[in-house]
Amino acid sequence: MLLSAFFSGSETGLMSLNRYRLKHLAEKNHGGARRAVDLLKRPDRLITLILLGNNFVNVLMTQLATYIGYRLYGDAGIAIAAGVLTLVLLLFAEVTPKTMAAANPEKIAFPAAYVYQWLSKILFPLVVIIDWLAKLVLKLLLFSDKKPDNDALTSDELRVAVKDTRGLIPDSHRDMLLSILDLEKVIVDDIMVPRSEIMGIDLEDSWHETLKQLTNLSYTRIPIYSGNIDNLVGVALMRKILPLLLNDEFNPDSLAELTQQSYFIPEGTPLTTQLINFRKNRQRMGFVVDGSTHIREINRNLNMQLPSDGPRTLNGLILEHMEFIPESGTSLKINDYPIEIMQVKNNMVKTARISLQQVSANTALKSRRADNG
Repeated sequence: MLLSAFFSGSETGLMSLNRYRLKHLAEKNHGGARRAVDLLKRPDRLITLILLGNNFVNVLMTQLATYIGYRLYGDAGIAIAAGVLTLVLLLFAEVTPKTMAAANPEKIAFPAAYVYQWLSKILFPLVVIIDWLAKLVLKLLLFSDKKPDNDALTSDELRVAVKDTRGLIPDSHRDMLLSILDLEKVIVDDIMVPRSEIMGIDLEDSWHETLKQLTNLSYTRIPIYSGNIDNLVGVALMRKILPLLLNDEFNPDSLAELTQQSYFIPEGTPLTTQLINFRKNRQRMGFVVDGSTHIREINRNLNMQLPSDGPRTLNGLILEHMEFIPESGTSLKINDYPIEIMQVKNNMVKTARISLQQVSANTALKSRRADNG
């Protein structure tokens, strides 16, 4: 009865272990955890081993109970033994040990892992044969026994796991983790400074007004524009302006030399994507350009297949592809569609000519060979 309870409880305990806590303990060189990890690498063989032991013990117990019942009460004793044994097995060898193991899986599973590691070596040939036969039956039933490639969590599953840590980590830390996970749902439009609130230097202002503005600005990167923000010239760094101010060397010419090229971001860009782009391009600030013609409208109306899983507008798609504001006459190819920039105004592609026929690299090569005879 104790052996039957051991097999039943240890099975529940091993299968109820928290996989991530188990890996953590194994990395900390916990003996029971390391052995449990090794056993769970082949759950099919582990289940075979447990059921082999459990069924052997239960069958042996049934035979003994039947023999004792028959010796004591004859044929009636067989029925009595079956009824009593069923109740006793259910109570003491199934429900009780499995409930205890489900409530405290580590206390049951880790000591059991030592026993199973030793037992698996002794019964290895028998376990392999039974496991092979079981897989053969599964194939005959047209059932696939392939396991998932990994047990990694999706972002939604990870979000649920973080929410379940209430009481284990501070609320502020949990909120920070959830905020990071929510970044994938946020686009640059949601967090950008509105156009009306951008503070910068207008080159058409008097030099006295420009100097006055510099003393009031609290930013380290200053937009430089001419007339209005749509005519953006570039960005100047305050840390390079201050030394010139202190040495009385700051003037329109030195400002022009300090002004760096602006970095533009297509509207609708996911925030996580833009954070990666900032690191890749070594930028800390960008200007979000708005567009008007949506890619989905172009694809629907012209039966095209421009990528629509990134920027929402044609202007944004072109800017993302080129990573700078193109000049009129610039040509490019997106998804094998030739595109020619016709007009650029206010740092935005106003007009573009798109060929409705896709031209692949192989097609272009064949065409060139035909032209050459």
